[in-house]
Amino acid sequence: MSGTSGRRDASESARIPVLLYHAVMDDPPDWIAEFSVTPRDFSAQLDAIQASGRTPVTISTLTDHLRGRGGLPPRPVLLTFDDGFADLPGPTAEALASRRLPATAYLTTGAITPGLRSLLPPAPMMTLAQAPLLERYGMEVGAHTVTHPQLDTIGPRRLRHELRQSKAVLENALGHEVRHLAYPHGYNSRAVRRAARAAGYESAVAVRHALSSERDEAYRIARLIVRRGHSVADIEAWMAGTGARVAPYPDSLPTMGWRLWRRARAVVRGPEFAG
Repeated sequence: MSGTSGRRDASESARIPVLLYHAVMDDPPDWIAEFSVTPRDFSAQLDAIQASGRTPVTISTLTDHLRGRGGLPPRPVLLTFDDGFADLPGPTAEALASRRLPATAYLTTGAITPGLRSLLPPAPMMTLAQAPLLERYGMEVGAHTVTHPQLDTIGPRRLRHELRQSKAVLENALGHEVRHLAYPHGYNSRAVRRAARAAGYESAVAVRHALSSERDEAYRIARLIVRRGHSVADIEAWMAGTGARVAPYPDSLPTMGWRLWRRARAVVRGPEFAG
């Protein structure tokens, strides 16, 4: 192997694609359509992931590595699913299980618990009672707050409730500790990350639309958001460690400005849907 090839392989191995999916449906509600994929496209993307030779792992495995508790296989890849749409404990979980692909599902408890509400617009959702079924399919379950607000715009008391109540509800449903969190729409801040740690989470995923890495931050793990317009070629590029920047990196000035603007708006309007 040439020196150039060796450097390329090492660079690719250090870049970790963590894919973020939402609904896998042919006819999703308009509000989530941009962030959904069809079952046919999903199947083709899973085939591309398998063909890449990457080793699928869960967030627990990556978190343990980031926290110095274990290693990673060569060229890992992670699949994550946010919110808890109705397809998840059915055809989506079946498609993953048939390929022996583990994944991590982050559930919005207010949206999947009968009688409760969330800020998510109407959509077909799974139920809290189906959460153990995800684990039987080989999926890991994490929390995605109670109501899906922009966490970096709400007060400390509401923030603690969103983080701790969702964790407690899922732990009661599953019968074991829930270690991982996903920030709604990736919105976070230093205060939110501190609150996640204080609530007992060992990791939290953001969005950032970037590749993660072995140096990424355990409470701001970068993910690549899969949109309806992404092709198999996009998936193949991410599997090759290209097509996006690599975390960790500091927030940009536009990102910080957008956060300040959203906080000011929340003072007037109250907590808003993160999406």
